[in-house]
Amino acid sequence: MATDQALADQLIDTIRDWVNRDVIPHVDEFEQSDEFPQAMFDQMCEFGLFGSTIAEEYGGLGLDITTYTRIIEELSRGYMSLAGILNTHKIAATMLARFGTEEQKQRFLPRMIDGSFRAAFSLSEPDAGSDTGALRCKAQLDGDEWVINGTKMWVTNGVRASLVMLLARTPDDRITCFLVEKEPGETFEGITASKKINKLGYRGIETVEMSYVDHKVPNANVLGGDQGIGHGQQYALSALELGRINVAARAVGVAQASFEAAMAYAQQRETFGKPIFKHQAISFKLAEMATKLHAARLMTYDAAARADAGERVDMEAGMAKLFASEAAFEIATDALRIHGGNGYTTEFPVERYFRDTPLMIIGEGTSEIQKMVIARKLLDRYPVE
Repeated sequence: MATDQALADQLIDTIRDWVNRDVIPHVDEFEQSDEFPQAMFDQMCEFGLFGSTIAEEYGGLGLDITTYTRIIEELSRGYMSLAGILNTHKIAATMLARFGTEEQKQRFLPRMIDGSFRAAFSLSEPDAGSDTGALRCKAQLDGDEWVINGTKMWVTNGVRASLVMLLARTPDDRITCFLVEKEPGETFEGITASKKINKLGYRGIETVEMSYVDHKVPNANVLGGDQGIGHGQQYALSALELGRINVAARAVGVAQASFEAAMAYAQQRETFGKPIFKHQAISFKLAEMATKLHAARLMTYDAAARADAGERVDMEAGMAKLFASEAAFEIATDALRIHGGNGYTTEFPVERYFRDTPLMIIGEGTSEIQKMVIARKLLDRYPVE
């Protein structure tokens, strides 16, 4: 059901004001030290953002995907890492809502709404990312428990999570999703955050390698119950449609911040006796940036609206993610160029935008993967009679 427009606008205005007042002026405090933005996280909890798309019957806000997309854009305009804190949680909540048993929904979703019980998503491995067929993490049934062994990579929120949506290969050589409950921290009953991954950008939020050695998961924690065994890949891909809309919205937010920074600088910086915006080379570049930004936003909102209408949006989400992420990188690069030497310093935020935007090109499936998804759907939609 669509969120009331007036309510949605009011929520977005509140978040926008908070981002302008309490996020943007303080980003550098967390960016330079790569420190988790605890105060910002606490405020996101106060806003109810961790339960934003969880149905009201489980205590959430029940917002539609379009409103959630607008929230992600605003957060990313201020500090893209804040959106990352939400994304894996959203993927987990979506998988539970769509494919969990009613007992699993009742057990987990009400605990996920206030941010105290956060979720991570764990698919990638050292030798397997988008190629899910290469997954090596194993799950072996032992009585009424599954014993997990393997290593996972690129686990965002892995240390602070209380729930991990873990994809592992079962003895029938199929992929199953397990609801791994753990205490927040670097170690827990055979689970170890074995390495923190240092990144070019996307700082202030932990991304870790996680190792599982004989970790036991009750059979009741197979997503979807007994019927869910072997369907983990299907469940994950369904949720990743929305994850890709999230990444597209992040890209739009960072692109908006890059464009605004470039516009302001171009009107303030003077060369040859006039603002550099007055030079055609700069004004034309800004015109191209604005056009790309507008197109990226429209594609992202279109994918979200289609998802709200109940459509399958793997192609539209892939298109939005592909275009918005590439456009964001181009816009951030042009913003840095417009700043000249100043753009290469940490005195101006465009260097952070330049470092953050490559993540959107790679995360949730690279641009090449999106093109594969789009091409396959084109054959389905435009068959030759």
